[in-house]
Amino acid sequence: MAARAPVSGGGRLLESIRKWYYNAAGFNKLGLMRDDVLYEDDDVKEALKRLPEPLYNERIFRMKRALDLSLKHQILPKEQWVKYEEDKRYLEPYLKEVIRERLEREAWNKK
Repeated sequence: MAARAPVSGGGRLLESIRKWYYNAAGFNKLGLMRDDVLYEDDDVKEALKRLPEPLYNERIFRMKRALDLSLKHQILPKEQWVKYEEDKRYLEPYLKEVIRERLEREAWNKK
């Protein structure tokens, strides 16, 4: 069986599905970013401890604002929604470092 040639518009289709899902999730309508809604396991908690204070304070502000809006059953005006293109993974570098350290520690303990 012959392999299929890659579809030229596949990247654009995938990107539009990602944008649709991002908006359908709804957290951006409360002013939250993707990293704000991560499940806080031990790795995420450690990464949060390593965040610089300004980033941590911005996260806390977004979460408090979202909680307030949620309690009032409101959302932000559309111009204040976090857009897919503007959402940055601010926690990712710290989280990768924490996971790398944990895996290294586990490998060291196995010896």
